Amino acid sequence: MTATAYLAGPDVFLPNAAAHAARKVEICRQYGLRGLPPLNEDIETAAKTLNETSLNEAPDVWRSIYEKDIAMMERSDIIIANLTPFGGASADAGTLIEVGWFLGQRKPIFGYSNNSESFEQRMRRQLGDGDADLGIEGFHLPDNLMIVGAVLSGGYPIFVPTDGKARGIDALDVFEACAAAAAQVVAAEAFAGRR
Repeated sequence: MTATAYLAGPDVFLPNAAAHAARKVEICRQYGLRGLPPLNEDIETAAKTLNETSLNEAPDVWRSIYEKDIAMMERSDIIIANLTPFGGASADAGTLIEVGWFLGQRKPIFGYSNNSESFEQRMRRQLGDGDADLGIEGFHLPDNLMIVGAVLSGGYPIFVPTDGKARGIDALDVFEACAAAAAQVVAAEAFAGRR
């Protein structure tokens, strides 16, 4: 049985999102996983509709995307989440909702970040010296402790670049390392009869 991996992350906002997702799906296939990217092929139509009307006047547009993504998560066995900082010092908010959903379903969570800088370092840079004493987490974790805790709850680390160099959200080398590890875990659990 091939495990299905929900491929969460801000990659869906890339201008070449479909081609990028295809590369991620192919990497998953090479490791024996079925990658399921939450692409919203209808996003251009949705964006046009939302630009022409208010969000309250067009709830069906965003609600249909939300429901489609939930259905995809329900069909998935695991999540591989791109936790690269997006729009701030932390991971994409939508991706974090998806990670929380998998946590609540007790499905394995695998995460990676293309930035090896600690959450503390990113927060200090974002806040500046004037707000440096706000009690920023000093744990040297790759993201907020709740995010790290969710991923680690299944016993899996957050993968980061081993060379210490940051990459864009579209880099695939850290994703590939994470997908390879996820495939090994899924195979071991299947062999042990837990899947």
